[in-house]
Amino acid sequence: MSLNIQKDVLLAPLTTFKIGGFARYFVDVKTEEEIRAALAHARECGLRFVILAGGSNVLVPDEGLDALVIRVRAGDFSFSDNELTASAGCSLLTLIRSAGELGLGGWEKLAGIPGTVGGAVRGNAGAFGPEIKDFTVSTRALHAENGECRDFVNPYMKFAYRTSFFKQNSEWIILHTRLKLFAVDSKESKRLIEETIAEREKRHIQNVRAAGSFFVNPVVPLEVQEMFEQEKSVKSREGRVPAGWFIEKVGLRGARVGDAVASDQHPNYIKNDGAASAKDVLALAQKIKDAVQKQFGVELKEEAVVLK
Repeated sequence: MSLNIQKDVLLAPLTTFKIGGFARYFVDVKTEEEIRAALAHARECGLRFVILAGGSNVLVPDEGLDALVIRVRAGDFSFSDNELTASAGCSLLTLIRSAGELGLGGWEKLAGIPGTVGGAVRGNAGAFGPEIKDFTVSTRALHAENGECRDFVNPYMKFAYRTSFFKQNSEWIILHTRLKLFAVDSKESKRLIEETIAEREKRHIQNVRAAGSFFVNPVVPLEVQEMFEQEKSVKSREGRVPAGWFIEKVGLRGARVGDAVASDQHPNYIKNDGAASAKDVLALAQKIKDAVQKQFGVELKEEAVVLK
């Protein structure tokens, strides 16, 4: 099979952060056959490979990647009764809108989460309550090393807060996923989608140059939960407190290193406010982590994947 493998491709434009250097080699793939061929090429040439899809939730280093970057571009999807089968490279928002037009939904609160459905499954994406795990029936994945294909049903995907089996076992590459949706009124679905996107825009988490939430919301001691709940008059979920709250409490809302800024409106979004480098982002992230650890004894961990 002939693949269009390119050399020295700038990765910054292919990410939502708009940050990062060049890939030594780069290839777009759409089918399982093309993914297998790209992996075989990497093995034959002694290259490591990096999988890229929608380019959200990822920070590419300034020096680029000495690797074959494989971008999954497959966008095929189909409906059968109340189930949706979608290739990993499908835009999550496109799927939500398309389902709604057919009177299928229940997942409108996920509208506006950047990236692909494959990335959403990998990171168990969620917003305003629902998570992708609530709709995922099964996922077909390819083992990058031995070539095995396997269908994983929901319990075996080990979904948890912002993670899954696939995030913990990166040798498995998601090919497509099957989701169960619910009957909805098309007009109401469209209204909820637009309402959700408007809420994201109000919170400054839509159409900004960022990777999405940079840190996961940490599980914290009871006294910290109670402090948060008393201040915000809301209950913490599963013992977690929003990372943005900690960033605000340590006085780093709006903090800047170079052109990397902790958003004034949603401080857990570290945004590229001009010509930020990955070095700027990592320095700001470390400053935030150090301050939160010092004041609260809480360790913040990255939700964004920091590539090396």
